[in-house]
Amino acid sequence: MAPVMTAASFNRLKSETSPYLRQHQDNPVHWWPWCDDAFAAAVREDKPVLLSVGYAACHWCHVMAHESFENQAIAEQMNRLFVCIKVDREERPDVDAIYMKALHLLGEQGGWPLTMFLTPDRKPIWGGTYFPPAPRYGRPGFGQILENVARVWRDARADILAQGGQLAAALVAQQHERLRDGLSVDMVDGACAHLLDYVDPIHGGLKGAPKFPMPFVWELVWRAWKRTGDRRFHDAVVTLLDRACQGGVYDHLGGGFARYSTDEAWLVPHFEKMLYDNALMLDLMAEVSKDTRNPLLLQRAEDIIAWLDREMTGENGGYAAALDADSDGEEGKFYVWTKTEIDTALGDHAVLFAEAYDVTPAGNWEGRVVLNRNASRGRAFSPDEEQRLAHARRRLLAVREIRIRPGRDDKVLADWNGMMVATLVACAVAFDRPAWLTRARSVFDAVCATMLWRDARGRERLCHSLCGGRALPIDLLDDYAQMIRAALALFEATVDAGYLARAETWSALTRDLFWDSAGGGFFFTPSGANDVIVRTRTAHDSATPSGNGVMVANFARLFHLTGRDDYRQAAEAIIAAFEVEAIKAFPHGAALLSGFDLLVSAVLVVIVGPMDDLRVTEMRRAMAAVSAPNLIVQVIGSGDVLAGTHPAAGKAQIDGRVTAYVCRGNTCSPPVTSPHELAKLLLPSEK
Repeated sequence: MAPVMTAASFNRLKSETSPYLRQHQDNPVHWWPWCDDAFAAAVREDKPVLLSVGYAACHWCHVMAHESFENQAIAEQMNRLFVCIKVDREERPDVDAIYMKALHLLGEQGGWPLTMFLTPDRKPIWGGTYFPPAPRYGRPGFGQILENVARVWRDARADILAQGGQLAAALVAQQHERLRDGLSVDMVDGACAHLLDYVDPIHGGLKGAPKFPMPFVWELVWRAWKRTGDRRFHDAVVTLLDRACQGGVYDHLGGGFARYSTDEAWLVPHFEKMLYDNALMLDLMAEVSKDTRNPLLLQRAEDIIAWLDREMTGENGGYAAALDADSDGEEGKFYVWTKTEIDTALGDHAVLFAEAYDVTPAGNWEGRVVLNRNASRGRAFSPDEEQRLAHARRRLLAVREIRIRPGRDDKVLADWNGMMVATLVACAVAFDRPAWLTRARSVFDAVCATMLWRDARGRERLCHSLCGGRALPIDLLDDYAQMIRAALALFEATVDAGYLARAETWSALTRDLFWDSAGGGFFFTPSGANDVIVRTRTAHDSATPSGNGVMVANFARLFHLTGRDDYRQAAEAIIAAFEVEAIKAFPHGAALLSGFDLLVSAVLVVIVGPMDDLRVTEMRRAMAAVSAPNLIVQVIGSGDVLAGTHPAAGKAQIDGRVTAYVCRGNTCSPPVTSPHELAKLLLPSEK
């Protein structure tokens, strides 16, 4: 007898926008996308839901797909026992955040693929990450898990429903603790000092493996260095950047950082390249380079931005999300070499290249070579040798181009593009590259031109994701947080008031859509979101800075630029809501702590004079030569008047010359008219 066909008995992913979902469109699993119809089918068929969350560049997601989701026997189990839903965590990070938090509440370590079992009303039951098809690595086989969960659903449903209700309640539970005396910069510096106990003094970053760069954490540590003068903070950040930039986690041929290193020495990466990692690393490099003037940081910036424009430009002129870790079914195959391949490609240059890039017959990873320069750190290469090495890299890149390429996740994400826009502005300023500012404006305009939608109330809202010409009408806190940050960076760099107006409009909309009037701070999902069981609310940084942390910095910057006190109050309300979480979860509260530092320690420079005056440009270049992480820059025309609440209200040119004022708190310096004097005012006072 033929099997009974149900409403869910075929794979429904072919028409989805997500490249990750389309990777699974030919699985024998009867996948649904995340939608109300899938849960209605679970109710109708009286089945629990199997939720699988991953992303296109995820190596272990591919492994589980090949081992289990392409396995006919396991797929039949999944189809018989569950309604199966596949989610792209980058397209729906709100869904991922809910069930990742549920996994943590169950005492399990998070990661992707995320495998969760749900009730038909979306409450979590139990879950894990990667499961092998048969018992392995001390983990039960996926087939066993499927049968066991289905058996418990059948025989002990009351217990499952009770547990699901308890987990759902725990997901919405909110802490309203406050620090007795409030947050202080001394407390932030103390947290950074405590982190130093865990720093790897040889390789940089935190001790042990795997190693994630976490650049937004080291930005906070850099702030501590600039405030305290404690050299240990400086050395921790500089060592991290040097070792990561020279390690195998960096692509020495094509540019770009991989997501993390699997070892403690930054040698062997998890080979996927994410847009956000490169935005965050570039941002930190731009700030640190102002102090160190290390040519390595400029070289890496040039190479990464060239890679972005060469390989990552998306369909709308923004940037695509990621490159896969795998090619031709093997992780890292596109990036690694044998000595024979290098000798054949480089000829007479091969000996020098092998010395510089750790090339040996035995290889440095599973018999192959991951190119890196940390192994040759003790060897000084002459300018002539560096030119020969650059020629060799170009030769190898050309050879590599004919290999089977890793897949590209073509999604253009508003939050990640906003992150990169702000970074391009920072790099343009720090390295004096006007073309990068032009590119930043272009990417920002692309998002605004193609990723906006109007809701039923006529509000113009951001789309989180665009792919295949379809922009989904879903918006999240991080989209606004990062695009507001981008708009403010562009305003400071260009003095185009349209960017400030855009930032203020989005800030008002964010408060309208996401603000938690009961507990303060922002929810991750907007009001009216009806396809998730809870609206999560956190300042916990994950792979990217938290939206609440970024919004503290945005409101702080808006307050100092406009003098409007409601922006200060909004920043303080977010801090009050999450200050305990930020300290307890440190370093995963670093974004909020950096925003707090900006709010209370901002250095506002107001330059009075025509924007096209060469002396304004000279003033700007003088500021770019000084690392001042809390710097906010405002250029006003000779006849412009700042609001009376602005700390520099009433300030004017001296003797018709371009004039600068440096304001800290409510106090502004006497006027200065030379770039050298301005730079001196930005230097930290002697400790």
